[in-house]
Amino acid sequence: MESKQAEELASLEEAKALIRGRRGAGGTPGGVGTFLLGVGLSVLGGYLVLNQVQVSSSFTFFGLWGGGRTAGFGLTMLPLLIGIGVLFFDGKSKVGWFLSVGGLLTILAAVLMSLSIHWAQTSLFNTLLMFGMLAAGFGLVARSLRAYPEAAESEDS
Repeated sequence: MESKQAEELASLEEAKALIRGRRGAGGTPGGVGTFLLGVGLSVLGGYLVLNQVQVSSSFTFFGLWGGGRTAGFGLTMLPLLIGIGVLFFDGKSKVGWFLSVGGLLTILAAVLMSLSIHWAQTSLFNTLLMFGMLAAGFGLVARSLRAYPEAAESEDS
């Protein structure tokens, strides 16, 4: 029963906001400041988290060749080069497009598979601060998307 009354109150507040022509974050009355603060905290927290990640690479073509010896990168370029040659001969060739796109995707996948991602050493305080800002920002953004009945009531007075 209470949830039905809460839903009716929320729809009434939204109708009042429509009549006044004011809409906030997410189309609900109020919450623009909360939304902006939440986005700011999320962006700052996300930047700090991503700043702690170190990415390095050692190309070994999916780890197929071992012994610390890197793979021949030219082998992955062969389908791409053949496809480009076929496309210069006939731009509508399905085989040329297949080889070009397939070769490009193979090279992209090989580069991505060779990346190593490590978390840089940091203090517990910094880690809690970074993830806390990220969580607080997401929470404020989610909160701003709800209607603010107390904000609408104070405007009526």
